[in-house]
Amino acid sequence: MTADEACLDAFQRELDYLYRSLRRLGTAPSEVDDLAQEVFLALRSSWPEYDQTRPLRPYLFGIAFRIAAAHHRKWRREVAFEVVEMPDTAPAPDDVLLAKQSRAVLLSALERIPLPRRAVLVMHDIDGTPVEEVAAALGIPRFTVYSRLRKARRELESAVRKLMNEARPQ
Repeated sequence: MTADEACLDAFQRELDYLYRSLRRLGTAPSEVDDLAQEVFLALRSSWPEYDQTRPLRPYLFGIAFRIAAAHHRKWRREVAFEVVEMPDTAPAPDDVLLAKQSRAVLLSALERIPLPRRAVLVMHDIDGTPVEEVAAALGIPRFTVYSRLRKARRELESAVRKLMNEARPQ
């Protein structure tokens, strides 16, 4: 048996012990395989100096300890890059479809309201223009704005209800 074969054979016999030792030394489960390979490479390079009359486990543990310690030092120095999941701020497809359908219903319902009342409703309720400014922009008295707004809201509600009933499957 060659020296390399003897080293490999000894390493394989103690592999379970090495894995447990690396875990006990604080190595993450995802890194144990990589560090075990490093331990094997270090053992193989130092195999000619190893006194084979002595137990292998303490020698192997010493190598594992030094490799794990070096790995931990390196890990602390490095800036960890975490996978940062950015929240998806785009609306869900169902929400987009619902908004599109709602907008279509609203536009159809608005078309059923006579233009003078529709103008007041759009300016005040949709655009958020104060009543005084609506009155000034349209050149009508403020109480006429209130009257048209009240009628337009009722007509809009009635038109939306009618459109929703028409859209329901029979």
